Amino acid sequence: MRDRNTRRTQLRPAALATAALTALTLATACAAPGPSAPAAVKDSLRPYTQQRLQWKRCDAKSPEAFRCATLKVPLDYGDPGGRTIGLAISRLGATSGKDRRGVLLLNPGGPGAPGLNLPVDPQMKFPAEVRRRYDLVGFDLRGAGRSTPVSCGLTAGEQADRPYKDETFAKDVDRARTVAGKCRAAAGDELPHLTTRNAARDMDVIRAVLGEKKISYLGYSYGTYLGAVYTQLFPRHADRMVLDSATDPTRIYRGMFQDMARAAEQAFARWAEWTARRHTTYGLGGTPAAVRRTFRDLVAGADREPVVSEGQALTGDDIRADNSMFFHVRAAAERVAALKKAAGEGTPARSGASGASEESDDNYASAAWSFMCADTRTWSHDPERYRREAIRDSARYPLYGDFAAAITPCAFWEPGSEPQTTIDNEAGALIVQNEWDSQTPLFAGRAMHRALRGSRMLTVVGGEGHGVLYAPGGNSCADAAATAYLTTGGLPAEDLTCRAAAGR
Repeated sequence: MRDRNTRRTQLRPAALATAALTALTLATACAAPGPSAPAAVKDSLRPYTQQRLQWKRCDAKSPEAFRCATLKVPLDYGDPGGRTIGLAISRLGATSGKDRRGVLLLNPGGPGAPGLNLPVDPQMKFPAEVRRRYDLVGFDLRGAGRSTPVSCGLTAGEQADRPYKDETFAKDVDRARTVAGKCRAAAGDELPHLTTRNAARDMDVIRAVLGEKKISYLGYSYGTYLGAVYTQLFPRHADRMVLDSATDPTRIYRGMFQDMARAAEQAFARWAEWTARRHTTYGLGGTPAAVRRTFRDLVAGADREPVVSEGQALTGDDIRADNSMFFHVRAAAERVAALKKAAGEGTPARSGASGASEESDDNYASAAWSFMCADTRTWSHDPERYRREAIRDSARYPLYGDFAAAITPCAFWEPGSEPQTTIDNEAGALIVQNEWDSQTPLFAGRAMHRALRGSRMLTVVGGEGHGVLYAPGGNSCADAAATAYLTTGGLPAEDLTCRAAAGR
């Protein structure tokens, strides 16, 4: 889910190289190596699990203790003797040799958001107790960042989110087909293997190479799904798992987008009530209905004449495309009031003010679509189904439904190398969720809680935004609970509730 912070993000809305049955059998066998795993399978992974890494300083601006390396993993775990790809990883050692427990693997979300620098990211406020006990380990997901990155050669226009419109639907279908075709042409042999199952296997290779029997984990947003898949494939290797802003593992990914639209509508209603009580401050309406009308009038007006804000000309669709706008009620009120003022001033839109450059880095979008399209076989390949669902969701969820249900490149993507992972296990994990997060809604976190039957859930009542833990100005109650779990290993006896700080 895409967020204002790059450290916690996820995107809004080739013929298989080996026989599917053979790949699945081998992959399943190597998913949870142990006494019962065939010796041939374990031997086939030995070149990866026993490789020696060449650690070096990550860059001149980073601390000397922050080291990076590249390890090799199979592109296809069903054919470990075949093509390899590079996986970029980093490590910041524990500050206490005596108290060190092991490694804490980090993932910021995406799929495909850069994770290599997370151990030293200034936005990550790791407590001293965690730093004493764990080597902090970051990595870029396969196909992303510095890990044999995939690039489909997408223009900025091809990366942009677009809502369903009847008059443009044929063009939107063509655009989705074009994106899928570009990715197939650029990385066709890789695409079936850019999956969360394989990313979880990569994590286990990292574990083995670092000499650890188990790994602990902190994942945000999409990273919660990756962590859950790891617990499903490698239950004996999962130690202390913290999942912040969890997805619903049964709704990956089409349903996840549509759930965003439902949650955005709930956040919009809450914002309208909050803002109506502060009409004297923001001037957006004295009742919730009046506030909603002000916003919808703003959007309609911007579709007729773009509103110039911070040098960009924004249409109504541009304004609605940011499904995180109503995360924070105060920030949203300030934003809408500023847009309303700008619309009233009628500043002429400068030529080219609204469009992003056609030259843009497309790795994030390319990696995100690659994972989301290959991870599950539930994407429809019938454009008319997307039309029907978009019309339905536009009526159900007027704020964002037409974006969330729009056709995607996955409609024209060939299947991934394996079926979707079903999450259903007894893994111990701490799931942390804000009450008001419309990208990974509270009801999605509860679904993850049900799937991980040994988990506990911590809900921040009144909590706003996407991502809870170890953030600047974050929730001290949630941070304390996560830190206690990571440092002692003891999950709470029952689900917990924290409260957002006053005024947040």
